[in-house]
Amino acid sequence: QVQLVESGGGLVQAGDSLRLSCAASGCTFSSYTMGWFRQAPGKEREFVAAISRSGGNTYYTDSVKGRFTISRDNAKNTVYLQMNSLKPEDTAVYYCAARGRIMVLTTSAGYDYWGQGTQVTVSS
Repeated sequence: QVQLVESGGGLVQAGDSLRLSCAASGCTFSSYTMGWFRQAPGKEREFVAAISRSGGNTYYTDSVKGRFTISRDNAKNTVYLQMNSLKPEDTAVYYCAARGRIMVLTTSAGYDYWGQGTQVTVSS
C-alpha cells in the first residue's frame, strides 16, 4: 500500500522560504507522477504543482510560477516543493499526491494516493 508522508511546513513571514518534502513508501516511486495540492480554510483543494515520473516535466498553477519549484529524487522516494517569496495567500494545508499513470494531471480527481497534509502559515 502506498503511503505518503509530508513534512516541512510551519509558520513563516511573508517573503520567507520553506521546503516541503513528501516521502513515499510501499510503491515503485519512479512509476508515479507526483503532485502538490493545497487547501485553505473555507476553500476547495487546488492544484499547486506536478512532476512527471522522470522529473523531466513540471507544471505549476499560475499563482506560484517563478516562486515555487517541484522536484523529485527517485533514489530517495521523495518529492519536494521549494517555496520562495511566500505570501499570506499561500497559507494552506499542503498535500502531496501520487498518480500511477504516465500522464501528469492538474486535477485532484486524477490522483490515487494522498498524504495527510502539512500546514503552511505565512504571516504578513
